[in-house]
Amino acid sequence: MEKTKYRQLFKEILKAYYEEVFEEKIEEIMNREDIDKESLSKVISALCGVEVNYSDNFSEDLKFAIKNYQKTNKVVINTSPCTKNCVKVDDKIICENACPFDAIIVDKETLLLNISIDLCVNCGICVDSCKNKNFIDKIEFLPILEILKENKKVIAAVAPSIAGQFGENVSMGQLRAALKYIGFEDMVEVAFFADILTIKEAVEFNRYINKEKDFLLSSCCCPIWVGMIKGRFKELVKYTSPSVSPMIAAGKVIKEIDPECKVVFIGPCVAKKGEAKSDDIKDAIDHVLTFTELKDIFEVFDIEPNKFHEELSTQYSSRGGRIYGRIGGVSSAVEDAVKEMYPDKIELFTSEQASGIKECKAMLQSALKGETSAAFLEGMGCDGGCVGGPKTIISKEKGKEHIEKYGDDSKVNISVNNKIMKKFLRNIGIDNIEDFEDKRKVKIFERKL
Repeated sequence: MEKTKYRQLFKEILKAYYEEVFEEKIEEIMNREDIDKESLSKVISALCGVEVNYSDNFSEDLKFAIKNYQKTNKVVINTSPCTKNCVKVDDKIICENACPFDAIIVDKETLLLNISIDLCVNCGICVDSCKNKNFIDKIEFLPILEILKENKKVIAAVAPSIAGQFGENVSMGQLRAALKYIGFEDMVEVAFFADILTIKEAVEFNRYINKEKDFLLSSCCCPIWVGMIKGRFKELVKYTSPSVSPMIAAGKVIKEIDPECKVVFIGPCVAKKGEAKSDDIKDAIDHVLTFTELKDIFEVFDIEPNKFHEELSTQYSSRGGRIYGRIGGVSSAVEDAVKEMYPDKIELFTSEQASGIKECKAMLQSALKGETSAAFLEGMGCDGGCVGGPKTIISKEKGKEHIEKYGDDSKVNISVNNKIMKKFLRNIGIDNIEDFEDKRKVKIFERKL
């Protein structure tokens, strides 16, 4: 099934679920033509955010699973065996070669695909690389809709790279209004929490870098980059910052302030779905949606964000936090923070960025050999950074333009000078910038890699 057909099918299912004719619609879809019901049931289950095996009671079982949603570590589902006409290079098919973690295993005789749970980081690269569309990532909106129906407090946390995705002139205030119309309690910008992580990374830089040959790998932002370090370059973990990503920081802080709140991240990639389910940080984010999924949701509900009046927020992010969505953004923000916080260390601040899987691997290999000349290493699995994510709506070039404008429009240039952020941090016991050097007080922003 083609990717566009997956999206159309999702919209059909969502509309039917909302109009309370879900089971009838599922029965109709399953009986449209002579198809492999086992494979189609896997596709439909993934589009509903769950995993349900085909049976005579499939539609009932599916509805039950949605209403009683259980979070699992599995994000990417393989829907059918490989075909004999799959292109091979070095005796491996495209998806095997594309997977940076060697997590796809193909039985050479039966052509059955298997995804290794131990190796897979749910980056979703196989979803886009497979020409036969044998992989699909779960869409979690139907379980979210159940929460919204119950009138529970659900906050949407949007990635910085959302700038410009839903229209040239659609503002964050209009997106906030559109999301609240769907039923979200509010929307927060993850860029605001990126400001917090910028300070945290500056503190880590000060801790790790004391002489010219020292280096630090940033752990901010990209779960593919972090997955590579943890899985393929374990020797570099000791040089890696323990900071969580801005997405995880957003969920942790919001829930620290309001434990009853649910948090949904909206971003440009499948990998964030996997990150949200990582064992050590899985309580921070309840669900993840992508930009393309949100676009489909808006279309089903006849929502045009550009027609909404702006709803503004008291959370205000700096330019540094807002440019996290493009390659080099993290390095630039952290360099500015180091300059403010540790002026005696700024002469040691040199940075290098890797954009895309190939560059990330090369940078990590150089670091492993001790051949890197930079002190701060930033890696992003997508070409150009998050603006080049597979679930973006506009081109990476346009995305970068909008990120830059979004950053330039901020009234605050450097995260260290974000007074609103400082007031916000007092709610979780961090009274000043110096508190970031207290491991006990910043435990909420750390993970063990």
